[in-house]
Amino acid sequence: MNLHNLLHTISESPISIMDASISLSQYYPIDLSSTNKDLETIDITDPWKCQTYIKSILSKANGIVAYGGYLEKRNLYSSADRFSIGEPRSIHLGVDFWCAAGTKVITPIKGIVHSFKNNADSGNYGPTIILEHIVKDITFYSLYGHLSLESLGGLYIGKQFNKGEILATLGDTPINVNYAPHLHFQLIDDVQKFKGDYPGVCSNSDLSFYQNNCPDPNLLLGLY
Repeated sequence: MNLHNLLHTISESPISIMDASISLSQYYPIDLSSTNKDLETIDITDPWKCQTYIKSILSKANGIVAYGGYLEKRNLYSSADRFSIGEPRSIHLGVDFWCAAGTKVITPIKGIVHSFKNNADSGNYGPTIILEHIVKDITFYSLYGHLSLESLGGLYIGKQFNKGEILATLGDTPINVNYAPHLHFQLIDDVQKFKGDYPGVCSNSDLSFYQNNCPDPNLLLGLY
């Protein structure tokens, strides 16, 4: 059994990843792709304008959490130098959960801390945690980016988190390195030599590798 097939078997019901008091009925899908015509007149790279747009979507839907973005090609990264060195990177490899700074992040399945780091350079994740999971003898990893600085306090390699425990809280824009508040959640088959960091956006030419190594998080979460 490979990781893609395993993920389908982990839970028979959808898994909440944000504050447990937020009902899954208050999660609402959002499109931040370069093909979304609503964004043609919005500078999505401006975190305040991005947040205003997200709030408008949630307000119309009576939602609290906007989510989506796996393999979405975005203009969101066009202003950050880190994504334009060499072949431009614009394809998002995780699922984002956009909601208020300070919102709790819930551990979706049992795991231990693999690594953590404050990736504070412009356009990066800011505070980041990677968990290691072993299910049916298959080892894989989950990454949580754009957290608060407080989320890194008290962590150590090997610290265990059970399913449903509070792992972290979301950081605000200055801490999460110039993005509207959100969680970047990504699954990783082979984390390679990375510690506290892993590419979350890829180029067209690298898509095949990353699509295989970073399966759709919804295979685990079952939100849609």
